[in-house]
This record gives sequence, C-alpha cells and structure tokens, in this order.
Amino acid sequence: MQYYYGTQMPLRVLDECEFWKQQEEEHTIVIRELVKELETENVEALLEWEKSFTEAHNRVVRFIETTIRTTGTFTYELYRDLTKLVSYCLEQSVQFIDFCNKLIEESEPIKDNPTAKVVLKHIIRESEYFVGIAQAVLYSKSI
Repeated sequence: MQYYYGTQMPLRVLDECEFWKQQEEEHTIVIRELVKELETENVEALLEWEKSFTEAHNRVVRFIETTIRTTGTFTYELYRDLTKLVSYCLEQSVQFIDFCNKLIEESEPIKDNPTAKVVLKHIIRESEYFVGIAQAVLYSKSI
C-alpha cells in the first residue's frame, strides 16, 4: 500500500481490510477443499474462521458505507472507530496465522501433503502481508 493517498488514506486502509478479509475467508475454503481428509475439528474450526472473516468483511463494508456518507470528513470519533476496526482485523489475522501454523505442525493429513503445506505457507504469507499493512497504518500518524 502506498502512503501518498493523503486525506484519502483512511479509505485506502478500509479497502485493504475489505480485500484481505475476503481473501482470508476464501482461504478457509481452499484449505478445506485441498485437504479432503482433514480432521473434523479442523474442518469445524475452518468453518468458524470463514464465518468470522465474513462478519469482519461485512463490518468493514458497513464502515466504508458510513465513511462515504461523511463525504470524506473524518471526525475524531470516526478515526477512533477506524483504528478499532483495523486493530480488530489485524488481531484476527494474527490468530488465523497461528491457527494455520498449528495445522501445518499438528494435522496429520497436512503433514503428509506437501502441496497442502506449500499452500498453507502461502496463505500465511498473505495474512502476514496484511498484518504488516495494518501495523504500519496503526503505528503511523498517516490516518
């Protein structure tokens, strides 16, 4: 993400959150489809992750709609709520990364499937990319 968006930076951050929450939602499906023999508890956990990502994505979309209606004017309260939402999305991704790492380490069907390991590592890197974006935004004065 580029930092030359100026006053539009909060909208750009929301675009990133929207995109990555949808990506992570889709990644839960990819894992379930790729590893058909995945343990029941992990399938159930992935279904919960999918639901959680859908809810986060919907929250971001609602926030974008609210922001658009403010005609680009960001009040202190709107910035505060934006920061909370980005923080929530970041923490969700960190927990998903931990879950995916646990799958690689502990799931027998994944341990025996080199393709699944490669895909999971790719999914982890993508979530880590979003975490980096979210941290940069939260720890800077750009928004």
